[in-house]
Amino acid sequence: MKTVAADDYYDLAQVENPHISPDSERVAYVEKRPTDEERYEATIHVVSLGGADPKRFTIAEGVDSEPRWSPDGEFLAFVSTRGADDDRPQLWVLPADGGEAKQVTGVGGGVSGLEWSPDGTKILFTQTVTALDREEGRDLAAEPGFEPEAPDPRVIDRMVYRAGTEYLDGKRAHVYVLDVERALETEDDRASAIERLTDGDADHVGPTWGDSETVYYARKAVEGDRSPDDSVMFDLLERDLESGSVEAFAETSGWVDSLWASTDGRVAYPFAPEDRLTLAQTQIRVHDRETGTETTPTEPLDRDLAHDGHVEWGPDGELLYFTAPDEGSVVCYSVPGDASEPPTPVYGEGVTVEDFSVGPDAIAFVQSEWDHPGDVFATTRGGNEATRLTRVNDAYLTDRAVSQPEEVWIDGDAGAIQGWVLTPPAFDEDETYPLVVEIHGGPHLQWTPAGTMWYEFQALAAAGYVVFWCNPRGSTGYGEEHMTAIERNWGDVTLSDVLAGVDDVCEREYVDESEAYVTGGSFGGFMTAWAVTRTDRFRAAVSQRGVYDLTGFYGSTDAFKLIEGDFGTTPWDEPELLWKRSPVARVADVETPTLVVHADRDYRTPANTAELFYLGLKKHGVDTRLVRYPREGHELSRSGEPAHVVDRLERIVRWFDGYSSHREAPPALERGRDEGLSGGERDESESGTSESEEPNS
Repeated sequence: MKTVAADDYYDLAQVENPHISPDSERVAYVEKRPTDEERYEATIHVVSLGGADPKRFTIAEGVDSEPRWSPDGEFLAFVSTRGADDDRPQLWVLPADGGEAKQVTGVGGGVSGLEWSPDGTKILFTQTVTALDREEGRDLAAEPGFEPEAPDPRVIDRMVYRAGTEYLDGKRAHVYVLDVERALETEDDRASAIERLTDGDADHVGPTWGDSETVYYARKAVEGDRSPDDSVMFDLLERDLESGSVEAFAETSGWVDSLWASTDGRVAYPFAPEDRLTLAQTQIRVHDRETGTETTPTEPLDRDLAHDGHVEWGPDGELLYFTAPDEGSVVCYSVPGDASEPPTPVYGEGVTVEDFSVGPDAIAFVQSEWDHPGDVFATTRGGNEATRLTRVNDAYLTDRAVSQPEEVWIDGDAGAIQGWVLTPPAFDEDETYPLVVEIHGGPHLQWTPAGTMWYEFQALAAAGYVVFWCNPRGSTGYGEEHMTAIERNWGDVTLSDVLAGVDDVCEREYVDESEAYVTGGSFGGFMTAWAVTRTDRFRAAVSQRGVYDLTGFYGSTDAFKLIEGDFGTTPWDEPELLWKRSPVARVADVETPTLVVHADRDYRTPANTAELFYLGLKKHGVDTRLVRYPREGHELSRSGEPAHVVDRLERIVRWFDGYSSHREAPPALERGRDEGLSGGERDESESGTSESEEPNS
């Protein structure tokens, strides 16, 4: 039987965006697959809760996302890049009983955040556009072939001027409403079916319907002379569509990208206190527009909201459903909006619930487990046993040996730490194996036995490594005390827990304690660098998309508030502290061969600090190499170009293999740059990576 290999990524499908029909009989979802080295195909599929096989609902052209049933179930709206030369997603509407999909927008900023009005006559959406786009009407209908021009020179006035993989270039998020009937009847005058609800030099986010004439959204607050980019405060606004009046009714602070309203005027929204922004667990607050009262129904639960998690009112408007990390699982909870009872787990113990949709009689969700990377499931609203509706990777998995991780609890300095150990598929307890230690990003996230790391963990194990990962202090899922234990102290606390796990795993006779390797991305990249500057425990390391100099990170990232929140300071207030807590400050102490991996368009952890760390390694004679991926951002390992996803993982394995006595491979620095990689036959101009190294090394 075969094992999971890095280049198997081309054969794996991902499922996302489930949306249950109003009668709870069908689920629409997105199935995404690589089509070549650079692109993916994502199509809408529909599966019956009654057990029939899934059917593809949209043509295989472009990338489809956000399927949304109309309230009467007669139409399915979705976003797609089909037919677009510039990959700007547009809104399409498709008859639910089949037929031809119709494009109903041609806007200049692209479409996201779809939501049907309760009466099914309108659709809310957002797009990000410039003031000139709005002035010239391109946000309502752009001319065919319109292509925004990059500024030359690029003149910057904002504090946060780039995000994701793009420069913002004056764009702001605004809210729009589409008249569905008019949009379906006309093709020549698409602008007449769209109304812009917001304007001005501020971002408007999270639009949602109350009743069919009321829209709620959040707007970055302007506080005196303070830049909106320097604020985490949001005004919550209500717009009456009939009169056009706008009223501010509440404010909140935190990372706000969504609101969730019931038809009777209760608005749920995320909240984290401004003075504990990154260290306090995010709560859900509910504002009752009729009474003006507010409740915090999630407060009794000592858990953070899931990262990129979903929140939704049930059809009766009484219960809120949300996901939260909980000791290596991601669990779906329900709670009364009036906070009359504490949150109750609905489903998810022992699994990872990645997204969900609530219908009158059922909940549809994407679930991943140790033996598969994700499928669509359904359960009752009471959370009885789940039914698996799809098996998108069955053909692949039937012919693959997949290892089951073992859950472990380790005695750390401040209590038990949860982790997992994964052995190779052909494991022999009489043999010994090298160990790979993976450290998660965040820092305030958690890892599970499944989720987005399934492919990487399984491929490393199949390459002959025992793999260990854990949720050290700083992680979510174990309460606020565990999460805040790294306040003003990134590095030492987390490393203590990780090394306790390494010690524990290395006591197993089949683990070669002299051959431990370490890797991680984002905060995990920071921790990998921190580890090699503090200990020689690891034979080799791969640091990915990391933060190496906190001051350089603060000045270049779109998330500088993370430093202010976790450290309670700025580079001007305590420069010595931030230098002391930066891995690069002790780069002269590194002896561990360290591969540095970064993406050229990563504007969350920009490459400038990676360049500094790499230069320091080179200057002090450490075996190192810098690998950079063009066109990629911070999500390289999860959703980068397929060839880059594969190449990155193969280079990690090749780097470790080169220092292992269990392998007969020379160090990567002694091999051709692409030797031993599945893309090695392509010449460097096609391979999509760039490497920095000593000449002739």
